[in-house]
Amino acid sequence: MARADKPGSDPAFDILRAERQPLDVFFSPQTVAVVGATEKVGSVGRTLLWNLITSPFGGTVYPVNPKRPNVLGVKAYPSVRELPEPPDLAVIVTPAGAVPAIIGECVDKGVKAAIVISAGFKETGAAGVELERQIMVQARRGQMRIIGPNCLGVMRPPTGFNATFAGKIARPGNVAFVSQSGALATAILDWSFRENVGFSSFVSIGSMLDVGWGDLITLLGNDPKTQSIVIYMESIGDARSFLSAAREVALSKPIIVIKAGRTEGAAKAAASHTGSMTGSDEVLEAAFRRSGVLRVNQISEVFYMAEVLAKQPRPKGPRLTVLTNAGGPGVLAADSLILNGGELADVSQGTIEELNKILPSAWSHNNPIDVLGDAEPERYAKALEISAKDPNTDGLLVILTPQAMTDPTATAEKLKPYAQGFGKPVLASWMGGADVAAGDEILSRAGIPTFPYPDTAAKTFMYMWQYTANLNHLYETPVLAEGDNAPDRAKAGKILDGVRKSKRTILTEFESKELLTAYRIPTVETRIAKTDEQAVKAAEGIGYPVVLKLHSETITHKTDVGGVKLNLANATAVKNAFVAIKGKVSAKDFLGVTVQPMVKLDGYELILGCSLDPQFGPVLLFGSGGQLVEVFQDRALGLPPLNTTLARRLMEQTKIYTALKGVRGRPPCDITALEQLLVRFSQLVSEQRWIKEIDINPLMAAPDRLIGLDARVVLHPAGTKESDIPKLAIRPYPTQYIGKAKMNDGKVVTVRPIRPEDEPAVVKFHEALSEQSVYLRYFHMIALGQRTAHERLIRICFNDFDREMALVAESKDGILGIGRLSRKFKPDEAEFAVLITDKYQRHGLGTELLSRLVEVGKQEGIKRISASILPENTGMQAVCKKLGFKLKHDAEEQVVVAEIRV
Repeated sequence: MARADKPGSDPAFDILRAERQPLDVFFSPQTVAVVGATEKVGSVGRTLLWNLITSPFGGTVYPVNPKRPNVLGVKAYPSVRELPEPPDLAVIVTPAGAVPAIIGECVDKGVKAAIVISAGFKETGAAGVELERQIMVQARRGQMRIIGPNCLGVMRPPTGFNATFAGKIARPGNVAFVSQSGALATAILDWSFRENVGFSSFVSIGSMLDVGWGDLITLLGNDPKTQSIVIYMESIGDARSFLSAAREVALSKPIIVIKAGRTEGAAKAAASHTGSMTGSDEVLEAAFRRSGVLRVNQISEVFYMAEVLAKQPRPKGPRLTVLTNAGGPGVLAADSLILNGGELADVSQGTIEELNKILPSAWSHNNPIDVLGDAEPERYAKALEISAKDPNTDGLLVILTPQAMTDPTATAEKLKPYAQGFGKPVLASWMGGADVAAGDEILSRAGIPTFPYPDTAAKTFMYMWQYTANLNHLYETPVLAEGDNAPDRAKAGKILDGVRKSKRTILTEFESKELLTAYRIPTVETRIAKTDEQAVKAAEGIGYPVVLKLHSETITHKTDVGGVKLNLANATAVKNAFVAIKGKVSAKDFLGVTVQPMVKLDGYELILGCSLDPQFGPVLLFGSGGQLVEVFQDRALGLPPLNTTLARRLMEQTKIYTALKGVRGRPPCDITALEQLLVRFSQLVSEQRWIKEIDINPLMAAPDRLIGLDARVVLHPAGTKESDIPKLAIRPYPTQYIGKAKMNDGKVVTVRPIRPEDEPAVVKFHEALSEQSVYLRYFHMIALGQRTAHERLIRICFNDFDREMALVAESKDGILGIGRLSRKFKPDEAEFAVLITDKYQRHGLGTELLSRLVEVGKQEGIKRISASILPENTGMQAVCKKLGFKLKHDAEEQVVVAEIRV
């Protein structure tokens, strides 16, 4: 259990910490050096120093300037090495060429972090790239962290810390804003003053030489003053780090991204600006969906979403009720809602009857609910209260237009009490200018977000639902796909090794199908024939009609060269087809033919494939297949590995999915079997790293059968180092940690990493725990219903294996124990926790799990493992001693701290 450190200048960053994070120094330093401080009017160095010395953050500021004894009345020092003490943070505003040497001085002095404001690095070309390399060589000597270069700087408005060259500091608030563009950041800052929007942190991250999205999302996710995180992104940087952090934080705090570079021209401009690859926007969209990040398209939408998610509960569905005093605005809201995938809520008969009691007879009797132009404040309030109680609605939008008999201010006052309490979001659109301004302000302060236009409000509601639905879908408990169909990984590896040893990069169709079969993906029976007589014999063995295809190690698109002959009904047709195919290609390209049954299924042609993205690694593709795959372009992308839930979400994005469920009287395909096939395919591309491209096209899907008719596999070229192959953006299930263990009574159990599919078994595990076991593990009592809530078990079962590793010990009786190793804020440190069901305590299982966690820690690069244990938990203390942990009593925290260096 992590314990809190003593607070620094910003206590928020020390809450629930075992120690201060490596990055919190950027936001709460005690001492700051400004390297390049100057008195030149209008310069970055002067503005930045002035912002620091006039802000109330409470730390000491040291100007560094070799040509002046003081700057702005503050004593200056010629260099960092001559400062009277090591500053926590250095802010560098010198020319780019001087930065590497300055970073070296900072490391020698013991500076913990630096913000490099200066531009002129990789965005300028090869010379700039070399400067960045030199900077990181110096920084790594002292494990120094760097934000920038080419950035605006960092603000922490709640404490008044302002290490930027912006004109003034942002207002305090609960939204963290992180931008890759310094210029856009200043524009947002100016906008925020006009709109009265405040920030918990305001960061210009620049070109992300060191500190990237993942670092800051993790930090801000643990910041109690931050309720939502808003990002302006031009390039993803370390994709795996971003996804890991976003998947962890998005569960508790909305992450809203506006990503530049959707179009080819904009992508080129973004790449020029940041000096980084922007990558495929379609793949990035898939990554956002996978991590629970909400992507919006306009800057205004970013802050609308930040506001509504901070002020209102998330909707439980897409159904919206619109209350309005004018028909036109209500229709506009309805159009926007439906065009963005929402629904107008059906008004129940009970609600209609209640509204009839308070509304004039001419009211709309439908949704939108038109309360008419003469609606007084009381009518609005009662109509809202009645409508909100309707179980058919998931949210409410109140629209007011300033008609002659309307009182916008008094109506807003009447609606204030309804800002909370319904468990449903309430939004408002007070349309107009000066006449509605006071009412707009009243609603906003009460916690009801307001919008100038009703269509904008309806679209924002749908963004709220999209965010909620995406999280629900991501963390819906999947079913186990593998079962008795575990892949034959050894066979697959042998096939690929054989191809690589022959110096080939393309698998034959036969080899490709054998590879798929090793992962239990059904393919059509395929036999190789080198002569026409062998082809006839194979055809007779399979049964007519058959298909002949070119068997070649060099040609993969067989149809393009006339290498496919269909529906061959007899031996003569087979012989003629063999001769025809042989005549279409050169002798070196012809190794014979493959003979396959002519599969005639009343089903659908699908494509299932995978290719490499330079930033995200393997990317899956699913959609309509066949010869016209490029024409229809009905496809969806996803990131491996998949589980059954994610497989279904991938399919749902395509048009063909509607047909697969059954359409126009045709029976549905086996969607469950197709889900499991996708999961096994994702296992294949996750585990067999030498695969560069693979596709099954067509994959035939019929009501009673799934079968791959053709497959193509391309490997990385000979000479490729495994370290040069792009990693998966999301770490796959670590099968290397699966093993057997024997308890003291001789009973054998399986120890393996936890899976999302384990959630039902974890519920049963918790049901068997005594109150004493719960107390010793969690330091306080937690009710069973709370311990087994899906929202809590998400955290336990859906592991990001880069961040934590939970091992379960299981037998035919279910899960007997769970051990967890979680990285702390230093990447080489972790905390452990072990919990054994009461029936199996004192059977050696706790020792086995902790021993394995220590071994996992070694393999994962962990150097220090620790835990806090209650003094009365003598059994866990004994286990720790047995395994070499050192125990120390912490009188202040009233715990025993166990620690081991590995």
